[in-house]
Amino acid sequence: MTSSLPPLNQFPELHQLQQLINQYPQHLRAKVLGHISVKHFNLPIWSVELGSTNPKHPAIGLFGGVHGMERIGSQILLAWLHNLLARCEWDIALQQVLTQVRIVCIPMLNVGGLLNNTRANPQGVDLMRNAPVEAQNNTLWPLGGQRLSAKLPWYRGHKTIMETESSILVNYVKQQLFTHDFSLAIDCHSGFGLRDRIWFPYAAHKTAPYHLAEAVALREIFNRSYPHHDFYLMEPQSLNYTTHGDLWDYLYDQQLQQQPQRVFLPFTLEMGSWLWVKKNPRQLLSLFGLFNPILPHRLTRVLRRHLTLFDFLLHATASHQQWLPSQSTRKSYQAQGLERWYLPK
Repeated sequence: MTSSLPPLNQFPELHQLQQLINQYPQHLRAKVLGHISVKHFNLPIWSVELGSTNPKHPAIGLFGGVHGMERIGSQILLAWLHNLLARCEWDIALQQVLTQVRIVCIPMLNVGGLLNNTRANPQGVDLMRNAPVEAQNNTLWPLGGQRLSAKLPWYRGHKTIMETESSILVNYVKQQLFTHDFSLAIDCHSGFGLRDRIWFPYAAHKTAPYHLAEAVALREIFNRSYPHHDFYLMEPQSLNYTTHGDLWDYLYDQQLQQQPQRVFLPFTLEMGSWLWVKKNPRQLLSLFGLFNPILPHRLTRVLRRHLTLFDFLLHATASHQQWLPSQSTRKSYQAQGLERWYLPK
């Protein structure tokens, strides 16, 4: 087993990240969180960080590649990191922002799945069904997660042992985000619907999260600031389907139990890949095409499309005290969220 990288054509994202690490050592703080052995490679799971190291400052976490087949999630994070690092060389305003906020990122969590072009990790486990969380209502089998066989999709893995990749993510978020009074996370996926969705907990049940008011306030300032970016649909994941084992449900509840006075807002960007298939039906001939844009011009467009969202989330994190609901307005925001998403129509 060697630690050399796979060829560029097999794993271009890993080469791209390595290039960014080598090119911007003065800005990026890079660390290998662990290795996954697959085929004849010993693949690193990298974290990269930039910005403030002050634990009193807010933090934003960005994550991709949890599902290996959904390469576009890692690709848009790498595109944003490249944009950010290039601007760090000359953008005084950005340099000032980065003195007030911390950015942490795992661009490629499921490195074995990315190399194999599989949704699951090399053990056949779907990492987003792997946390010790049980759905409270009936789920659609096997979509909601199953323990019958790793040969079937959405396999949850062992009941009491989390996979290496899942444990790395959980420990990293606890160490790097839970330690801040305010933190926000976004996990990048693709493969559902014709629209880009921004999901927040819960996936396991239809109960409103404690920080529903904060989610509503964030949605409001985004829509007010970017009225022409109306292709995002922000909503609870449970409006679409419920699942066992969601990692972000698990982390969100862990933070609430351990440090309820702090604000941790986890979101999932679920890119609507069905739209890519609709525009190019030939993508149906490839499993990869169900989750990723294939035509070069469409890939470029998707990589460009979400830069505004990530910049917004960065600035919203840095300026969270300006938009978080106050004690006097929190009930109003909570009521708006309940009316929109939870009360019977």
